[in-house]
Amino acid sequence: MLHHRYIAMLCLTLATCARLSAQQEVMISQYMFNGLLINPAYAGTHGYISSSLLHRSQWVQVAGAPRTSVLAVDGPVMNERMGLGFSIVHDRIGISRDLDMSAHYAYHLKLGERSKLSLGLRAGLSLYSAQLSDLVYWDNNDQVYQGNINNARVGRFGFGAYWYNATSFVGLSIPTIVAADGKIRPAVGNALDHYYTQHYYLHAGKVFPLSESFDIKPSTLIKYLPDAPVQADINCNLLYRERVWFGLGYRTGDAFVGMIEFQVTPQIRAGYAYDMSTSKLRTYTSGSHEVMLGIDFGRDLIKIKTPRYF
Repeated sequence: MLHHRYIAMLCLTLATCARLSAQQEVMISQYMFNGLLINPAYAGTHGYISSSLLHRSQWVQVAGAPRTSVLAVDGPVMNERMGLGFSIVHDRIGISRDLDMSAHYAYHLKLGERSKLSLGLRAGLSLYSAQLSDLVYWDNNDQVYQGNINNARVGRFGFGAYWYNATSFVGLSIPTIVAADGKIRPAVGNALDHYYTQHYYLHAGKVFPLSESFDIKPSTLIKYLPDAPVQADINCNLLYRERVWFGLGYRTGDAFVGMIEFQVTPQIRAGYAYDMSTSKLRTYTSGSHEVMLGIDFGRDLIKIKTPRYF
């Protein structure tokens, strides 16, 4: 009985730490093909409507580990001077559930003949819930578990900037600048003034041609969260004949990542990523899995002379 309680408490602790430190914004390994999820300025940066459906199972075999499902759609409007997007993210972590629905708007400024600067806004609503009755603890009279609200609607607003041309990009974003989350906090003390904290993202990448058959794309995503260590994703993807991406990456303090994306048809993309944990969690999990399906609408192959690099 003690053994089972220990495992339950361990899993609960891991899930809670994940939510408080890193999981308030969606975390995926294939972010370079789903830029809307980390930067609203990404909306409409292609000349067609792009959509993606993704599911991530994190820390397989760990009870209460994060499960994330994502649907994102964006496209250009007003002769590509603006972009609009919409995303739905469902996070299930331990006892908590978070359904986030966001609208994204971007305005694209031409900088010379080959590059643009996009400025974006995000406005969304998160539906947060927690099944407090599922908690396992020893003191039923513990005040920390008394009177907590287990359902809340939270408005969230964010901002991003994104510079790009045909082969390069640099972006800076704060997906949640303001969140009306005052009701999601412990009833005792001030352990958590705000549930949703500001995450700062800096991401960049560039494609270099190697030969007629191969292109290489190094990229990085640097994540800063107040009162937490800076984390960086360092990735390198190899494109073969403009059809298949092979990628390797490292997330500091967390995992090695392997990924592949295949351009099934000019309109359909399919991807898979596997994270191998480098932390102490590797004792309890075989890793994390992520699958993605992308569909592009209205893509004119005659006008588009370069593949989808990012």
